[in-house]
Amino acid sequence: MGKYLVLIYGDEQRWAQASEHWQRGNADGHRVFNAGAGSAVLGGNELEPTASAVSMRPDAAGRPSRTDGPFLETKEVIGGYYLLQAADMDEAIELAGRIPEATTPFSGVEIRPVVESG
Repeated sequence: MGKYLVLIYGDEQRWAQASEHWQRGNADGHRVFNAGAGSAVLGGNELEPTASAVSMRPDAAGRPSRTDGPFLETKEVIGGYYLLQAADMDEAIELAGRIPEATTPFSGVEIRPVVESG
């Protein structure tokens, strides 16, 4: 069994402008996903909008330097994540395919194997 990080991407403006009906349906979809995936879901959360993000990069002297906002200016942003446990990438793909954003036109998911340390 391995761990897989599923990053949920989407158009932040479209998410914010989505109807209340769509937002309720999306939240219901996540509840259904969590119930169906059961113990395969090790964790996960929705993230606050990118306006609340802080990025850290080294300054010229190598010290951490804070910048408000996300590091990259892109249309698609990370809006949430799940940490899944699966037998292999195929199972992780099957599980991630049940996440609502995997089938939403202005969203998507990325699945990355986690490197176990220690």
